[in-house]
Amino acid sequence: MVAEDIEARGISDPRVLDAMRTVPRHLFVPEQYRGRAYDDTPLPIGEGQTISQPYIVAVMSELLEFTPGERILEVGTGSGYQAAVLAEMGAEVYSIEIIPALADRTRPVLDGLGYSGLQTQTGDGYFGWPEHAPFDGIIVTAAPDHVPPPLLAQLAPTGKMVIPVGPPGDVQTLWLIEQREGNWVSVNWGLVRFVPFLGR
Repeated sequence: MVAEDIEARGISDPRVLDAMRTVPRHLFVPEQYRGRAYDDTPLPIGEGQTISQPYIVAVMSELLEFTPGERILEVGTGSGYQAAVLAEMGAEVYSIEIIPALADRTRPVLDGLGYSGLQTQTGDGYFGWPEHAPFDGIIVTAAPDHVPPPLLAQLAPTGKMVIPVGPPGDVQTLWLIEQREGNWVSVNWGLVRFVPFLGR
């Protein structure tokens, strides 16, 4: 998967590649889909949600350009796979999931793999996690129709946010957002398709 679907498509950060070789994606998908766990495709995880396509996980992780030990907020824990990749890369991860059933299912998987230091919370990620802000990076794994202002407010001055934005159930745009000389700058990283953002 890593060689053919990620590295061959231009992902070069060795920490991303190593993390995606290390984190066992099959443990984050339901039993009936484990035979497809290493296909480069999203898969259903229940509750109307999906685990993201591995290539997209790699792209979003690489775009954050964080240093090990830096604090990353993930909005949309889902299966827990993206959070595990970030933790494997050395991030101090804080992840929020709005669907209690997913949050309850994901925590034991993370703990079982040794990611007990990865902090999770059940709640509305639109409002971020102010108690632990500012964040050096914010990654959003569901698509709102606008960038939530509370997330921008919780981003460190030198931090980066990676977020898909667009209409629910349709194609969205993946944005890299950061501050340069005090101004917000957004870079378009192409078209994507994510599950709709739930919450506010």
